Amino acid sequence: MAAPELRLDGSIRFWVLLPVAWIALAVGILRLRVAALLRGERERGWPEELQDTQILARSRLLRENGRFLTPQGFLMRKHYFNNPESGFFRKTKRKIRPRNPLTDPTMVTEMMKGNIVNVLPMILVGGWINWAFSGFMATKVPFPLTLRFKPMLQRGINLPSLDPSWVSSASWYFLNVFGLRRVYSLLLGEETAAEQNQLLLQDQFLGPPVPAPPDPNKAFKAEWEALELVSHHWALQDVEEQLMGRDLKLTQRAGPD
Repeated sequence: MAAPELRLDGSIRFWVLLPVAWIALAVGILRLRVAALLRGERERGWPEELQDTQILARSRLLRENGRFLTPQGFLMRKHYFNNPESGFFRKTKRKIRPRNPLTDPTMVTEMMKGNIVNVLPMILVGGWINWAFSGFMATKVPFPLTLRFKPMLQRGINLPSLDPSWVSSASWYFLNVFGLRRVYSLLLGEETAAEQNQLLLQDQFLGPPVPAPPDPNKAFKAEWEALELVSHHWALQDVEEQLMGRDLKLTQRAGPD
């Protein structure tokens, strides 16, 4: 004789199924946002590299758009960069310090932050849901499953005769944690969610990326040579005489009645 079919109370949908899904979604979005904030602080953590990047950008803009400056203004800016004695590119010498994740304490700290952001909320919220919604069957998958799926789908429910297709509240939470990536893509944007998930996993298991540090001294030397070759030709010379020498005619267009 077949076992009677179980039926869930309709209130479980509103008091267990949907709240657990909303909690998993909110915790996942908060976790991604906190990881993005920590990554932004890490990227802003090297002011010397940021200063070098801005200096090189200013020199490049001077080379490209210096013709719109007066000769005196151009020479003042060029003197700041290329003066043989006090120029920035001549006197500034940077020390290249490769970051080793095994010896650099900041790298270990970043790895610990990644583990805290990713693992700790999952453990705390999962434990709270297992305590608050203990013993509830949340839903049932619409296809039959083998007995091997019982430990995964029926966490906290010890009923050997129960159909493996039923899902407990604790297992429903973990299914939402690992299955809401497409929802994150819809809410945060596909590229943003994918990038944040990748960086979050990278920070958790591998630590922050350690790129090969560029040599700023070679960049300064190349920019100094490029700026030395620039000859200034003022593009706005005699622009007032040219403008006043033109026949300016003001035309008035009649508007619609």
